[in-house]
Amino acid sequence: MSDIITVGLDLAKNVFQVHGADGAGHAVLRKKLRRTQVLAFFSQLPRCLVAMEACGGAHFWGREIGKLGHEVRLIPPAYVKPFVKRQKNDAADAEAICEAAVRPSMRFVSVKSEDVQGAAMVFRVRELLIGQRTQAINALRGHLTEFGEVVPQGAANAARLSAIIEDPSSGLPEEARATLSVLIETKIRLDDQIAKLNAEISRRAKENEMARRLMTIPGIGPLIATALVALAPRPDTFRKGRDFAAWLGLVPRQHSTGGKQRLGATTKMGERSLRRLLIIGANSVIIKRHVHPMAGSGTWLGGMLLRKPPMLVRVALANKMARIVWALMVKKEVYRAPAAAA
Repeated sequence: MSDIITVGLDLAKNVFQVHGADGAGHAVLRKKLRRTQVLAFFSQLPRCLVAMEACGGAHFWGREIGKLGHEVRLIPPAYVKPFVKRQKNDAADAEAICEAAVRPSMRFVSVKSEDVQGAAMVFRVRELLIGQRTQAINALRGHLTEFGEVVPQGAANAARLSAIIEDPSSGLPEEARATLSVLIETKIRLDDQIAKLNAEISRRAKENEMARRLMTIPGIGPLIATALVALAPRPDTFRKGRDFAAWLGLVPRQHSTGGKQRLGATTKMGERSLRRLLIIGANSVIIKRHVHPMAGSGTWLGGMLLRKPPMLVRVALANKMARIVWALMVKKEVYRAPAAAA
């Protein structure tokens, strides 16, 4: 075991696979571990490099194994896949992780602290509750259609659904009215829970200095600013704003060859929640472009709106907003709108 320099650990719920390699990259250890045996095994192992895929539970194990003195590296699963040989199994995955970890050009994910993961939980739960509320509204709309009641889509029309169910003269059978009332109660409960989470997010935005700086950017409010602070990696992880935008998946996918550049849709890599929120923020700027100086005549955004399709402009503006966010995080400044061209 003293010859082990690098360890690839394939995570699982119960049975973990370990692959150890020496300085020359030769396999010197292949072992299965039960969940309860993992920390005891690494406590007896000499200090070495331990690599894992950045998947569910990886940050917990990264923290715990790091406390034992080992250097921990988390690798995005997409970057491990090319190193998997013919067969796909736990042993092959652990070997691939071990090989990928020592590549000089490999990119790694920082191990998150418990506080960072805890701060991000409010956004995960909020997304879940919003999805459940949307399901309840769609179910109500679909069921009422069976009785000839058609209500337009959108959460803004949800009150009409409740009014139809509560109206005794609507013609709904009493059996259906009693059952659909359960969905109405579910929606009301979800509204209250989402409102509490929104209040918590607003409180965090007011108390966090970085969030207050980010809210000076047009299109970024308390929700997006707090999400950026909680979910985005440290700004020094990226060399420039373009790298941050690429991490968010807001750059075109390349499929270039033979000197011909071919660009497709966005890569959609990185943090999905932040990408979606930035696009929503960009859309709010475009909708209210008549009051935003950055969308005025002679500006970059104003020119894009005249030449390009709306959805393309939204993504391009979200990309630009991501670069501005990175710059404000690095320089610790507030946003200053550029002067329009004469």
